[in-house]
Amino acid sequence: QVQLVESGGGLVQAGDSLRLSCAASGRTFSSYAMGWFRQAPGKEREFVAAISWNGGRSYYADSVKGRFTISRDNAKNTVYLQMNSLKPEDTAVYYCGADRNPYSDYPPKANYEYDYWGQGTQVTVSS
Repeated sequence: QVQLVESGGGLVQAGDSLRLSCAASGRTFSSYAMGWFRQAPGKEREFVAAISWNGGRSYYADSVKGRFTISRDNAKNTVYLQMNSLKPEDTAVYYCGADRNPYSDYPPKANYEYDYWGQGTQVTVSS
């Protein structure tokens, strides 16, 4: 059983930064792409960023490109999301997910491609 535990959320002001972490256990973390998604109240869960199993390729939603950076430390079984220049529209619960298939060179952007999820961490950005 895979466990994903997110941390690092909080209440910040517009323009501030936060770094989210997602610690994984239960299977070979380094073999799987990882993704970050978010869900605001009343909205669908949406893709934010994803990174391939070896960190060689990453994708971002247009809304966060240039402000957010996804990274991973396979020695620590952890994936990160560095969020800079935060905006009120970034307010959401942020979830990390683990790709259902190992060794994906093209990390997936669709949530159905992920088979394990964390419990989420709340990010609130005030204006």
